[in-house]
Amino acid sequence: MKSTHCIASLLLWIGGINWGLVGLGGFFDKNWNLVEWLLGSWPVVTWTVYVLVGISAVYVVLTHKKSCKDCEGNCEVEESESNDMGQSM
Repeated sequence: MKSTHCIASLLLWIGGINWGLVGLGGFFDKNWNLVEWLLGSWPVVTWTVYVLVGISAVYVVLTHKKSCKDCEGNCEVEESESNDMGQSM
């Protein structure tokens, strides 16, 4: 399970950087699509990378709270703190 999380995280980094470059390139009327630049001669491979990035995003959204040590239990603490604040007002 840890290796799946690591692969999904890596693909999200790739996807995030790529979309950031695509957006930034749009302001300068440039195409800075890194995935297309690296794999442009193989469109099926490029599409596969996009699909894997999308699947990784869904996977991380569904499993992030269970696999992330930083998020473990924090939501419950924040909810109880906000309830305490609401009651004191």
